[in-house]
Amino acid sequence: MQGRLAAFIGAQTGVAAVTVTGLRQLPGGASRETWSLDTEYDKDGTKVRLPLVLRRDPSASGVQSLRRDEFVLLGAAERAGVPVPKVHWIAEGADVLGTPFFLMQRVEGETIARRLLRDDEFSEARKVIPQQLGAILARIHSIHPTAEKLDFLTAPAAGESPAESELNRYEQIYRSIAPDPHPAIELAVRQLRIQPPATKALAVVHGDYRVGNVICGPEGVRAVLDWELAHLGDPMEDLGWLCVRAWRFGNDHLPVGGMGTREQLFAAYEAASGSRVDPAEVYYWELFGNLKWAIICIMQAKTHLDGSRNSVEHASLGRRISEVELELLNLLEDGGV
Repeated sequence: MQGRLAAFIGAQTGVAAVTVTGLRQLPGGASRETWSLDTEYDKDGTKVRLPLVLRRDPSASGVQSLRRDEFVLLGAAERAGVPVPKVHWIAEGADVLGTPFFLMQRVEGETIARRLLRDDEFSEARKVIPQQLGAILARIHSIHPTAEKLDFLTAPAAGESPAESELNRYEQIYRSIAPDPHPAIELAVRQLRIQPPATKALAVVHGDYRVGNVICGPEGVRAVLDWELAHLGDPMEDLGWLCVRAWRFGNDHLPVGGMGTREQLFAAYEAASGSRVDPAEVYYWELFGNLKWAIICIMQAKTHLDGSRNSVEHASLGRRISEVELELLNLLEDGGV
């Protein structure tokens, strides 16, 4: 694999000799593999050193995904001013590594929420990350899907609002996989159907924008990762997802990733986007976000229960469903946040 990658990078750069070192698979990633590597070569008399990350579908995966979609989306995000790893090269065929892959810049930093929320190294970062996340999110929503040729992103059906589209999708998943009844989920679905937000211009929605999917340093956010759930929808969906209790990691008094307030997030987003945030709309999407997370926990637990993936982590997520159901009931009782 190391030799094949060296030859591939050499062909892309026009360099005869490329050295690849430090190749190792990174933990995590059920649906795609992530590898870290370092490259070195001489180009026009200059020594070039590139720390890289490789993203590819596992050879035995049944997932049908396109590395080009992720590659193109990351490029569009970079042009919109979103801090993302710079993409370098893509191999769309299977001739190099057996499955399509692409190579992008490796950004150093921390993603583990426990460390970001507690370690002294990130004490100053915690003061600015909520505002940074708001400003960055405004840039994500400014990406022009037509100009950037992002027609591969899923979008609501004709005559269907973004809220109806997402709710229909996750309710269908829930009804097809849930092994037991969940009255709190049923109540949340009913409430979400009563008064969905008005249809507005569609935006590129990240879909999984939260602490844990950003790389941070002592100065704050360095890069936004994990764009697999990106789609066209209501931009307030990302704001609501960022406020879901699960991403506070115990700091429940600070709803934005356990680091900041909704007011800080909304103010930063408004300043960067020039658009007003309606807290009632964000509440809708926060309620939906908790519903979505509960259903994802059911999905993960079911893979353990049916034996398709024997995983303590997935089993433990099944135990967390009750926590999310309690949060759904609290949100329904409050009628706002």
